[in-house]
Amino acid sequence: MACKRYLPPSLLERFFNQFDADIKTTVGHTVQYRPIDLLKIGSGDYQVLMWSQMHGNESTTTKALLDFIPWFLSEAQIKYQEAFTLHIIPQLNPDGSHLYTRVNANGVDLNRDAVHLTQPESKVLRQVYQSIKPDLCLNLHGQRTIYATGNGGPSASLSFLAPAANIERSLTDARKEAMLLIAAIAQGLSSKLHKSIGRYDDSFNPNCVGDAFTQSGTPTILFEAGHIAGDYQREQTRAFVFQAYKLLFKQLLNPKLFELDDYLSLPQNTVEFCDLIVSRANIFDGGTQKEDQQIAIQYLETLVNGEIAFSPQMLQYGHKLNLRAHKYLDLPTEFQSYPLVFNKQGLIKEAKFVDLFSLKS
Repeated sequence: MACKRYLPPSLLERFFNQFDADIKTTVGHTVQYRPIDLLKIGSGDYQVLMWSQMHGNESTTTKALLDFIPWFLSEAQIKYQEAFTLHIIPQLNPDGSHLYTRVNANGVDLNRDAVHLTQPESKVLRQVYQSIKPDLCLNLHGQRTIYATGNGGPSASLSFLAPAANIERSLTDARKEAMLLIAAIAQGLSSKLHKSIGRYDDSFNPNCVGDAFTQSGTPTILFEAGHIAGDYQREQTRAFVFQAYKLLFKQLLNPKLFELDDYLSLPQNTVEFCDLIVSRANIFDGGTQKEDQQIAIQYLETLVNGEIAFSPQMLQYGHKLNLRAHKYLDLPTEFQSYPLVFNKQGLIKEAKFVDLFSLKS
């Protein structure tokens, strides 16, 4: 199913229509009373709980599920269907998915609600977790374009985490199991993604769902779908996430030997990138004109008429910025005599600059 970054619940519902109705159950409702659906596929003893779009604007791992679910259900994959039972919540936050927001309709980040369970979506996930008692949890997310794999490393195309179970970040049995599974995924993708696979920050936060489930003794893997140069619709990343899903279940079915160091050697994510750096610009800021500046631009993603618009937003400027960019631009000569003016949100006011700096797809 082809789709861009915007994946509203209505589009996902059309995808579900191709399958037997009995694989889908509504397990709860959102703040705005949208259904939260759970898919149950396979018949094996090993129980896997997967949830995506806990953050409504992180759709890439959900898009990869649109590839993975038909693959898993195909006749060629009977061995997986007999070994595993998958419980999949494709969109935990359908309100946020509809509005293209990280938070739910109450403005709450569901991945900071694991302790108090203040939101209906959080309660649904906890109830499903307690009912299934999974052997493995997959927490499916997307990350911004700002991350590198280690200092000076390439853009983080995929990142993974075996969440900590305590503030000491101890290597509990559940955490070690998740680490070894991630090592298998990373090894399987290494020839194509080279050094673009990162390790997400493992600081412990009991309010984060992955940390809470690991603390409860369930191996949990965080997937973070990242950025590949020019791939702002995340279609290339989607394909790699799909491959990661398959590699994970291949490892579970036919385990190969890995060491914890295979996971720990993955470079940790660092914040080093912006989307665009523009050189040779004049800036008008606070009544003062500053000449020959570099400008760091980050694209602000907003929903406009059912599409995601990427609006250029100024992050910082200076003579030499301590950032790297996915794209560089020397300001054309005909624009250099015009100083750039930004509003308080860092958005560029003049249409000619907005057009020049905007993402061209």
